[in-house]
Amino acid sequence: MAGAADAALGERYRSVHTFGARRRQYAGRTLLHLIAVGLSFILMVPFAWAVISSLKPWQEIRLLPPTFWPSTFMWSNYSEVWTTRLFPNWAQNTFLITILATLGTVITAALAGYAFGRFRFPGRGILFGLTLSTMMLPQAVTLVPSYLLFFYLGWLNTYYPLIVPFWFGGGAFFIFLFRQFFMTIPTELDDAAKIDGASYLQILTHIVLPLSLPVFATVGIIAFIAHYDSFLFPLIILNDPPKFTLSIGLRWFSFPPQAEVIPRDHLLLAMAVMMTIPIVLIFFFGQRYLVRGLIMSGIKG
Repeated sequence: MAGAADAALGERYRSVHTFGARRRQYAGRTLLHLIAVGLSFILMVPFAWAVISSLKPWQEIRLLPPTFWPSTFMWSNYSEVWTTRLFPNWAQNTFLITILATLGTVITAALAGYAFGRFRFPGRGILFGLTLSTMMLPQAVTLVPSYLLFFYLGWLNTYYPLIVPFWFGGGAFFIFLFRQFFMTIPTELDDAAKIDGASYLQILTHIVLPLSLPVFATVGIIAFIAHYDSFLFPLIILNDPPKFTLSIGLRWFSFPPQAEVIPRDHLLLAMAVMMTIPIVLIFFFGQRYLVRGLIMSGIKG
């Protein structure tokens, strides 16, 4: 009887202890979620202010004290931006450059990462180390040499400098992501395909690529955002306003002519919101693949 009582007491103690641990775990998760929601709200306040201010009449943009809600929602600000300004040209230029540069980045970085991750050749470690070392060079260091190179090539004020270089490797960071992800795929699959007579390109396209959709989505999203938001390099390459991208177009638009009396703040905010929408949509629909690709790329290597 004493043994049964001790067992029952021990089982009850374990149940109480497990219940308490679960309560603490749930409380900790709830606290973390509350903190995340609070921080998200704080970070969204500037964006919400920009969206609401883009719908204000221009007279209310600089009121002191400022007003949060507009007296009249001016949806015509967006139509005015799209129909009477250079914004359509800038949007078309931006998407053309971004799509072509992103394709080049994904394709060439995947090929380079496949070579570093799946092949064994002399000097592989040295070449990969040299590739990663280029990440330590800030853009300001290579800005003048790149400008002189494209000047002698006659590519200034064209889109070639913004597209062509990304079809030759795609960038060290993206090569690193592809290499790390490809190394998580068992090499036995390659050996089995080689026995069946598959070439290296067939192994990549029929075996490795279908298993690597998360890293392709990750690189595609990051590269798209980087090319879409690029400002400094297009600023020194492009000279004609109709050829501008959105990032430098907004900067140029923020300086109105001296003869223009009405401020452009309301239109500038509408442009900024319209420019932000594609990035928000891409991140919203691709965040699952983005997180999965980044996690899987760091498992091995």
